[in-house]
Amino acid sequence: MALEYAMKNVVHLINIFCLTLMIVSCTTPDVRLEREAKRLGFNRTIVQGTKFKHVVYTNNAQNKGNELHVYLDGDGTPWINNRRVSDDPTPRNLLLFRLMLLDTAPAVYLGRPCYNGFSAIPPCEPRLWTDERYSTTIVTTMAVALEKFLKSLRPKRVVLIGYSGGGALAMLLAEQVQNLQGIVTIAGNLDIEAWSSLHNYSPLVGSNNPARLPPLNPALFQLHLAGGKDKNVPVTLIRPTVLHQHSAQLVVIPEFDHTCCWEKIWPSVLKNIELQANNPDLSAKKTLRPEYRHYDVNQNCQHSGGLYSPMDNSTCFVGLTCFL
Repeated sequence: MALEYAMKNVVHLINIFCLTLMIVSCTTPDVRLEREAKRLGFNRTIVQGTKFKHVVYTNNAQNKGNELHVYLDGDGTPWINNRRVSDDPTPRNLLLFRLMLLDTAPAVYLGRPCYNGFSAIPPCEPRLWTDERYSTTIVTTMAVALEKFLKSLRPKRVVLIGYSGGGALAMLLAEQVQNLQGIVTIAGNLDIEAWSSLHNYSPLVGSNNPARLPPLNPALFQLHLAGGKDKNVPVTLIRPTVLHQHSAQLVVIPEFDHTCCWEKIWPSVLKNIELQANNPDLSAKKTLRPEYRHYDVNQNCQHSGGLYSPMDNSTCFVGLTCFL
């Protein structure tokens, strides 16, 4: 009897465990993202773009200095195993949430159309998160949604922060955002044609390629961060587009890859953005022309002349704190 009772308990526990796994596995990406947003204390709202709805999350920072940081996420999961179109492209990697949590300035996460639970609602269709993920249709509706959101906040300065494919969207959106001060990309896919060719993907027909656009307004500061171990968007794909710009910096962190470990340096990146805000003429200096310098995360730094720079001035780029 004792053995039989014990076996029944084991079976019961196994059933509970399996049921829990089923529930977890059935949770959709948009639900997981929403749960994480609530856990982090972000506020959710829905903003109408053109014909599309956009999910927007905001932090609770006070509007210090009238500056707003707009976070643009990556492509998420357009395809399953590069063969089947995903039913829900919403990002599984919540890196931008973790970065936004570290941001003490007012910040907003602007979702793409057809993401965050809207993929099955017309006029959404798979081409909008596959081949046309950077199309004029996508860029326009994001610009409209952002403009509506900005009207309620009225920030004096806006900084676009794009991760992976969100870096491409930041570059494409730049000319349509009022009071834009700068662009920061993290492992940004800035040349979608070279990226598709590198991975033997089909060309993103219908999408716009940031690499083929004219240089952006030189008054904008541009900071492009790349991981030395990034195999998804390697430095060789980012550098030509950065060099094409008038006022841009490329910084390579040798030990980082596409997803790791951007949280470690984010406070210093935010400090750099603050310096640019307080010194608007920095982007015009020749010292901020495109540069390719490996970044030594162990380099000791000192503060000098309003800028953070390495003591020996050799491994960091001007304007960004080194990370102790």
